[in-house]
Amino acid sequence: MSWSPRTFFRLAAHIQMLPVLESGEETLVGGQAVMEGVMMRAPHSYCVAVRKPGGELVTEQSPLPKVSEKYPIFRFPVIRGVGTLGQAMWLGVKALRFSANALLEEDSKASKQEISSWAMTLNLLFSFAFFIFLYKFIPLWLTTLLQKSVPAVSHRITFNLVDGIIRIAIFLGFLYLISRWKDIHRVFEYHGAEHKVVFNFESGRPVSVENAQTFTTLHPRCGTSFLLVVMMISIVVYTLLPFDGFAGKFISRIVLLPVIAGLSYEMIRYAARRRGSLMATLTAPGLWLQKITTQPPADDQTAVAIHALEGAMALEKQQGGQLVIA
Repeated sequence: MSWSPRTFFRLAAHIQMLPVLESGEETLVGGQAVMEGVMMRAPHSYCVAVRKPGGELVTEQSPLPKVSEKYPIFRFPVIRGVGTLGQAMWLGVKALRFSANALLEEDSKASKQEISSWAMTLNLLFSFAFFIFLYKFIPLWLTTLLQKSVPAVSHRITFNLVDGIIRIAIFLGFLYLISRWKDIHRVFEYHGAEHKVVFNFESGRPVSVENAQTFTTLHPRCGTSFLLVVMMISIVVYTLLPFDGFAGKFISRIVLLPVIAGLSYEMIRYAARRRGSLMATLTAPGLWLQKITTQPPADDQTAVAIHALEGAMALEKQQGGQLVIA
């Protein structure tokens, strides 16, 4: 993989998938799939493990303080979700950049290459603009056009319901199309490996490739479930807004992103802890959607996820953490 326009859009596609691939939970073991690897995090540390095309396994690991410990305000409900998810996205981008640089280095041994800060920033800005355009502007624009010919859509509840349905349809369509890309399909396999290894760890059984492969790839704390919950909560929140003009609706959809993310985080957090509750039932569609965003991993991919977990847990233990691999 050399640094080129193809690499730029490949990286942009991975950034679009970050919310889908990230667990976001700061109090438990979790992780994220990256390019040809996995990032695993414990409460106070993380480790990224990437397998180069030649077979070499490279890692990056570092302490990671909880955002709620650094800034007490992020201990409160809803606000803690914003802080935790913000840190998760920051860490996800950092891990993704490490994996991309590892692959660039493998392809360019004669002259070392890496993704510069300006290139990463440009990619992030492009990805954010694409997200706003695809999931905020397009659904709102299409619904506004529809209400001109269907008077019933003019009602605030109906308008936002149609807007939400269009948004979810776009998300599902985009997810299906991008899953057909071989590169993203590989990431979804590593995503499955991450889930299996986390389940293996949480079960208390010794963490191994053989044990991990017996677990499902569907996990309730997955970012796939989170995004679907975000879209459902958005419908309710937008209905409560006193805006009737296109500009007011569009701006409010951008401004309220942190609030909706915080509310969605609380819902997912509650459902993950009470799996037999009504809230868990409401988040079930997110688990079904993981049949697309997670794929059965090969043994060597599962081994990479285990290596990342072992690195994170070893560093956690050095810092006095209580979590250890069974």
